[in-house]
Amino acid sequence: MSAAVTTDAPLTAPVAPGSLGSTPEPAELGAYLAALEAWVRLRRSELDDLDAAALAAGRGAEVATDVALALSLWKNVSDRYREMWTLWDGGRVLPTDRERIGSLVWGRLGGAGGPASQGMSVPEACRLNDAIAGQLHARLELGAGAGEAAVRVKGLRAQLERIRDQVALEPALLRDDAVDRLASLMVRLNDVAERAGRGADVGGLLNPLEQDAALYERDLIVGNQKRREARGLVEQARTRRAALVAREAELATLAATCVATVDPAPRFAVPDVDALGPVPNTAEALTPYLDRLDRVDQAIAYAHERYAAALAEHTDLAALLDAHVARARAGALADHADLAASERQARDVLARRPAPMAVCRQLVSTYRSWLTALTSGPAAPPVAGPPTGKDAT
Repeated sequence: MSAAVTTDAPLTAPVAPGSLGSTPEPAELGAYLAALEAWVRLRRSELDDLDAAALAAGRGAEVATDVALALSLWKNVSDRYREMWTLWDGGRVLPTDRERIGSLVWGRLGGAGGPASQGMSVPEACRLNDAIAGQLHARLELGAGAGEAAVRVKGLRAQLERIRDQVALEPALLRDDAVDRLASLMVRLNDVAERAGRGADVGGLLNPLEQDAALYERDLIVGNQKRREARGLVEQARTRRAALVAREAELATLAATCVATVDPAPRFAVPDVDALGPVPNTAEALTPYLDRLDRVDQAIAYAHERYAAALAEHTDLAALLDAHVARARAGALADHADLAASERQARDVLARRPAPMAVCRQLVSTYRSWLTALTSGPAAPPVAGPPTGKDAT
């Protein structure tokens, strides 16, 4: 069960059955224990709300003694109720058990809750607790809904503390404005708490204050999240920029080597990463900066591919010539005058810097044509050599 604590329907303790020395009937005991359980539970909630209201209104010290006394009485009644509930055992009680429960109801309290309730019975302690709670309501001038207002004020104070923590995370350039906005919310909250303490209806002030506080807390959280994301983007941009600077230097070396080695060589401007400027530190500027890094990366990759392909063709032609010469040697044709002359010419042109690639292709093709003709045509003529002594005579 649950109930709201208001002055329109004040919480009062149930009437105890029987009297000291009597044996209450089971039905009376069951109804009383159920009502007492509700009183114990709801009274503690009510006392907590009253305490919160006093603290929110800055009057905690003023009512501290009454609150402590009410809690002490409540503790004794609560402990005694547990004893009775254990004996009750869901209604499975003998007359002796009912007699003992009656003694617990009308017997004197004391001990665990302090001296406040010593010498009182449970009904007397409950009535005194009711009186103190009513007095606290009157002193704090709590009307219907004031307990709820106190809880909302308490929640707002906790929220402003969270906002204070978020403000501390703001960048130095933004912190002054953030502090001013927090201070404005705190002033408004203190004004609401003072009005509530005087018994004013503060519902019309709490609603916009709660909305403004929630909106500001959300803005701070989103702002901090965006800055964390921006820091991640900054690190990403710095890492990619450093990699592109290294690749730019590598491409410049490759381009110079290619231009010196082959003719014609590709002609691509080496992208200048420095022309992009320094890495920005805001999310709005980082996104287009990363896009420009992507374009530079693509340009470097394309130029690298073309320069590397031109050098690879030169290397491949030299390797192809080596393969043809190896084939000629396998067929004992490498020293043939025409093949030997074709090989020397092809190697001489391939060794030039820069090497004319069109001529290199043609010369390697010419060597292959000579080799094909010698291997597929009539028997090759003997290889020319120095005259022997018999021929000389």
